[in-house]
Amino acid sequence: MNNVYRIFKEQWIHRHLIWKLTIYNMKSQYANHYLGVFWNILQPAMQILLYYIVFGLGLRGDRGDVGDIPFIVHLISGIFPWLFISQGINGASNAIQSQLSLVTKMKFPSSILLSMSLVNAIINLSMTTVILIGISLAGGYSTPVHYIGFLYFVFASYMLIFGIGLIMSSLVILIRDMKNILQNVIRMFFFMTPIFWTLDEASEILQVLSSLNPFAYLLMNYRNAMVLEAAPLYGTMTDHIYYWSLTLLLIYVGAHIHYRFKNKLVDYL
Repeated sequence: MNNVYRIFKEQWIHRHLIWKLTIYNMKSQYANHYLGVFWNILQPAMQILLYYIVFGLGLRGDRGDVGDIPFIVHLISGIFPWLFISQGINGASNAIQSQLSLVTKMKFPSSILLSMSLVNAIINLSMTTVILIGISLAGGYSTPVHYIGFLYFVFASYMLIFGIGLIMSSLVILIRDMKNILQNVIRMFFFMTPIFWTLDEASEILQVLSSLNPFAYLLMNYRNAMVLEAAPLYGTMTDHIYYWSLTLLLIYVGAHIHYRFKNKLVDYL
């Protein structure tokens, strides 16, 4: 547990540096773009339009709304959190490898690079979530007090993605094939997570797989908070215990892997 305590202590001590470097990276990323950070909204909007044409107007056919909400709202409430999750996992997993020059020039723990990528993803998510809150308020799809569940989603997502990032940020350097494996695993979970479909319509096998899918747990918590009239938090006590047990296990394993190889990663590049 000392490694877990140590790694979160690093995040807290360097929290101001994490924020400053994140903002600097965002500014430099869009420095030569006319639309700037507006791409954080435009890109998800284009994906939603594509998926709505394919899944909403094409494959879904005449089934129309999903419960009490239009399919397009159901789709938006699934795409936004998934883009955050996938961006967070990819960013955290490649954080050390992509910022190696920064690590060698400045003296700070490499673990904060993972938090930098996650803070960047959270900023992007906040921008798109404001749009969804506007849609939710206009349509009366959720109770405003339920929006507090968004904070739980961000915290729970950060912990899970941080644990995955601790493991994968070392493995993608030690084993080059892990980057390709990670991309295929994320693509698999994309279709196993109820973004386009609903748990009520899913087969029994898919429902069982979803109950074991931590990303389904996160996405449904986001959807509950934003557009559904159910309780702010999704799942039973068993679901919560399973999710947090898995998350803490990943953080524990990831912290040990990170500290074991952090001083040797440069030798593998």
